[in-house]
Amino acid sequence: MNRIIYPGEPYPLGATWDGEGVNFALYSENAVGVELCLFDEDGKNEERIKLKEQSHDVWHSYLPEVRPGQLYGYRVYGPYDPYNGHRFNSNKLVLDPYAKAISGPIQWNDALFGYEVGSEDADLSYNEIDSAPFIPKGVVIDPNFDWEDIKAPKIPYHKTIIYEAHVKGLTQLHPDVPESIRGTYAGIAHPVIIKYLKELGITAIELMPVHHYVIDRLLKEKDLTNYWGYNTLGFFAPDVRYSGSGTHGQQVVEFKNMVKELHKAGIEVILDVVYNHTGEGNHLGPTLSLRGIDNASYYRLTEDKRFYMDYTGTGNTLNAMMPPVLRLIMDSLRYWILEMHVDGFRFDLAATLARELHEVDRLGSFFDIIHQDPVISQVKLIAEPWDIGEGGYQVGNFPPGWAEWNGKYRDCIRDYWRGADSMLAEFALRFTGSPDLYYQNNRRPFASINFVTAHDGFTLNDLVSYNEKHNWANGEDNNDGEQHNRSWNHGVEGPTDDPTINALRNKQKRNFLTTLFLSQGVPMLVAGDELSRTQNGNNNAYCQDNDLSWINWNKADNELLSFTKKLIHFYTNHPVFTRRRWFVGRPIKGLGLEDIAWFSPDGTEMTEENWRHDYAKSLGIYKNGRGIRSVGPKGELYIDDNFYIIFNAHYEDLEFQIPIERYGTTWMKAIDTGEGFVSDENSLKIISDSGTIIVEGRSVVVLKQPKFLKK
Repeated sequence: MNRIIYPGEPYPLGATWDGEGVNFALYSENAVGVELCLFDEDGKNEERIKLKEQSHDVWHSYLPEVRPGQLYGYRVYGPYDPYNGHRFNSNKLVLDPYAKAISGPIQWNDALFGYEVGSEDADLSYNEIDSAPFIPKGVVIDPNFDWEDIKAPKIPYHKTIIYEAHVKGLTQLHPDVPESIRGTYAGIAHPVIIKYLKELGITAIELMPVHHYVIDRLLKEKDLTNYWGYNTLGFFAPDVRYSGSGTHGQQVVEFKNMVKELHKAGIEVILDVVYNHTGEGNHLGPTLSLRGIDNASYYRLTEDKRFYMDYTGTGNTLNAMMPPVLRLIMDSLRYWILEMHVDGFRFDLAATLARELHEVDRLGSFFDIIHQDPVISQVKLIAEPWDIGEGGYQVGNFPPGWAEWNGKYRDCIRDYWRGADSMLAEFALRFTGSPDLYYQNNRRPFASINFVTAHDGFTLNDLVSYNEKHNWANGEDNNDGEQHNRSWNHGVEGPTDDPTINALRNKQKRNFLTTLFLSQGVPMLVAGDELSRTQNGNNNAYCQDNDLSWINWNKADNELLSFTKKLIHFYTNHPVFTRRRWFVGRPIKGLGLEDIAWFSPDGTEMTEENWRHDYAKSLGIYKNGRGIRSVGPKGELYIDDNFYIIFNAHYEDLEFQIPIERYGTTWMKAIDTGEGFVSDENSLKIISDSGTIIVEGRSVVVLKQPKFLKK
């Protein structure tokens, strides 16, 4: 076929449809030649077009006859010299890293490797088998979409409630979602799911990776899969496996429609993104994209350039110090914001992105560029503040503008409720937003993303049901997954018919949830925890794409769901729990009362000695509704009810003395995890004015003093 080929432009990178034709542009500094490969709709009948134009290390051409839906890839020519970091092999079709859609998953075959699999010093050999039949193709898309002028919710951090979910796992077993769209973007956009999310009360859904990813060959050979998706192949492409509408660009439209429907409902969309590594693995991995395009420009290599630096545990690390890698990441982030309308990102192993040379530098190039970017800096940026390298645990060290998964909050709250030796002083810090981590560098309490559970680890139900992990289904002899879970089975490992143990487990779930939603910071709830979802003790279900990981809606714990809904709405309705500023602990002008005060069970204020006792498990916390010190969007002063929160992690019931009269004598019970209720706030009853209250062992009681009542 005699095609019309114009020089085209070096920017933007990728395949760009302008309404008349497509501009193709690919970056490769070290290549000596590039061929654009076009395929028919079945991914066969390859047509090769040599790209003759090169500008600033970008190879480009414009094809006026190409239309959306076109499948394509590249063959890149250059030296195959692993010792110098080069792994070019034109026998391997490589995916455009800027592809906006990818036609399907890879089909594992030895042809995907640039070397002869199984040979001595395998990666130094050279494989001439064509990989095109086994690798999916990029898809040219039409970027036009009718957003119906739906605006982003733009929910402030201090009013954000995050719901971490998996696209497939959320809807795969939902009986009211049509079977044809279960486990898809369209499934999440279905009215029954959006209605559920709204009634639950969350404000943002944080989706586990949706960037097109690789399922490891080893897992496929074990009949397992990479269910979580932390193995990115395409940083611009929504994974086709979650599409219910098609593979040739329809997945992009379906994703956009999901975002639009969630935005209509006032729910933000946050993506869990993996920019620290790719799915190409170590030096023995396949040649799928960046490795074959320009290995030395994209990856962090050791001094012996044959091998890769690995701060991620996946075999490779993207080199975020290099301009082309930074550009790739920034272009990807801007694309998801501007074209896909997402509202924020949670960065997997974000400490890796901060590394300059081998040290973690919180002012690394990555953060400098994001901070000054007028688009990316305006959305929610959440760090998983660690990686597996030396010095990789960086909780509290990210710059202003970033929030962090607060692993110290998780550990402290778990220890507190399981009765481990831990000082109340740390509990107080975590409860008030972790000022020891975030106050000194001009960050606010909402820099702390508070969580008790996450996708990685036990579910809430399993946290109170298992002492040990049970990961046998993963095929690694139970050697994978976290060993130290800070969990407690309450006397029996796993399910039991013992009513006493089950009652205590249920109360502990309520304790964890109540603590989470009364703490300063941004609460994150894992999808299904409100339903008592179990993974049967598996704390690393990354490879379990089955009913072990999917939410079983027919087995929902409706009592816990009801409690969680009421708890979230209670939290939402009281600005004293959603503060933007730190507590100061000093008297408020004109009132003589602190914004927060801490008490022992006998009603006296906590002393330094009280804070140091590692056996102390009980305390009361006074929160002053007139001490919020914040105003609303129109300058209105926030005033709330006063609250007295009693935490009793002791195993026995305790009598608590309500503090001296100046803190109020008329109190109503709003929450009691022992009795399992969050009261209807319009029908609260005054509790006894005797000044004492019996609080059940291992429970939380919240007393409320409405602002309209006199003391």
